Amino acid sequence: QVQLVESGGGLVQTGGSLRISCEASGRTFSHYAMGWFRQAPGKEREIVAAIAWSGVITYYLDSVKGRFTISRDNAKNTVYLQMSSLKPEDTAVYYCAASGLITPKTSAADYAYWGQGTQVTVSS
Repeated sequence: QVQLVESGGGLVQTGGSLRISCEASGRTFSHYAMGWFRQAPGKEREIVAAIAWSGVITYYLDSVKGRFTISRDNAKNTVYLQMSSLKPEDTAVYYCAASGLITPKTSAADYAYWGQGTQVTVSS
């Protein structure tokens, strides 16, 4: 079992920055690829970014490329999502997820463990 706890969400103005974190406990964190998903009201949950267990391979949703950066610190059992140039359409609940697979995956079905989510609201 892996437990995931997100933190760092909040309210930010358009163009602002925010970093959200996800701390893992339980099984060895470094063995898991990690992903950040988001879900806005009335919309499907979508992958935002993902990172391999090594941190070398990453994936980004096209609409966040160049604005968001995913990273991980295996010594701290933590994955981060640095978000910059935020837009109102980035408003959503952001979820951290852990996959038992090595390389980053884009489907929610490939992730076995999920955090409770953290709200990110971007005001216009």
